[in-house]
Amino acid sequence: MLYRTLGKTNEKVSELGFGCMRLPVIDGDGSKIDEEKATEIIRSAIDRGVNYIDTAYPYHGKGGEEGGESEPFVGRVLKDGYREKVNLATKLPSWLIKTREDMDKYLNRQLERLQTDKIDFYLLHALSKERWENLKKLGVTEFLDSAIKDGRIRYAGFSFHDKVEVFKEIIDSYNWSFCQIQYNYLDETNQAGTEGLKYAASKGLGVVIMEPLRGGRIAGNLPEKAKEAMDKADIKRSPAEWGLRWVWNHPEVSVVLSGMGVKANVEENIKTASDASPNSLTEKELGIIDEVKNAFKERIKVNCTGCEYCMPCPGGVNIPKNFSCYNEYSTFVTKETEKELKSIYDGVAAAERADKCLKCGKCEKACPQGIKIRAELEKVKALFIEA
Repeated sequence: MLYRTLGKTNEKVSELGFGCMRLPVIDGDGSKIDEEKATEIIRSAIDRGVNYIDTAYPYHGKGGEEGGESEPFVGRVLKDGYREKVNLATKLPSWLIKTREDMDKYLNRQLERLQTDKIDFYLLHALSKERWENLKKLGVTEFLDSAIKDGRIRYAGFSFHDKVEVFKEIIDSYNWSFCQIQYNYLDETNQAGTEGLKYAASKGLGVVIMEPLRGGRIAGNLPEKAKEAMDKADIKRSPAEWGLRWVWNHPEVSVVLSGMGVKANVEENIKTASDASPNSLTEKELGIIDEVKNAFKERIKVNCTGCEYCMPCPGGVNIPKNFSCYNEYSTFVTKETEKELKSIYDGVAAAERADKCLKCGKCEKACPQGIKIRAELEKVKALFIEA
């Protein structure tokens, strides 16, 4: 296992971290963790050198304020001396915070659930501009300062899902130790992206990476052109190894989280992490990954950049969100994933769906990409609503 320094904290962390959002479950019920299997997998990873464990209040739950089962399970799995071997990370459920008192309430509850007296790396969960503004107004920076001072947390950070401009604004608003962003070879310009990665590192922050394999979507069922590109390599690697190595190739990255659901995942990822140093990919290998990226991008149906110049829509349609679902489906769909990918449209509110388009054309006049939005929304409707 290779280790990297996590930014200004100077803590040595394993470059492979264990993400506890997708643990093995019983009978397909996400709230019922298969504790025997999950315990074996996590402890095996720790025994092999993984020293960064990441969980969160809602993981493996059914929604709501009561929280999920991941934190209590992690508290149990880290007994028998395992807690002392790892850096433990969890997250304040930012969407549940209504008062300054709520911040202490949830942190104290998490300490109990995790059966620990301190959390090494504590994040504000899934920050967006709106959530950050609310937390800031309620006094979250004072909360973090006090929690560090009284020893309940060691380092303060945040995880992020919004635009890079918002990311930079949040970084400049507090003396963060680290941050967590979604990053993989298909997300170089999405959310924080490469620009955000480099900005955070320039400010001395450690950077933790989530979704390095896009939820597993770039670990299998690749387009034929992508497979052909990988076959050109001198060293044969699995799609998962290519994806992880691409992220680890960036010297700004501190930890890459992987949700390892079976022991074989642990074995493969730890083997990869044993020699995946920064700047270790050759020019030929980087060229191969570029070919793989292009193979995926050829499947994108709508060249929407999410700039939102088309918004607000007079009919209430969330145009960028509709196109994001359409592109996600078209990029990754296979016979095996079709049902799952169609379900992503469930995340679009009924009032924001493609069938609410008034066909007024106002959006098309504002679109800098020249997209024929009305016609494309008809295709979205046919795929997700009428099918």
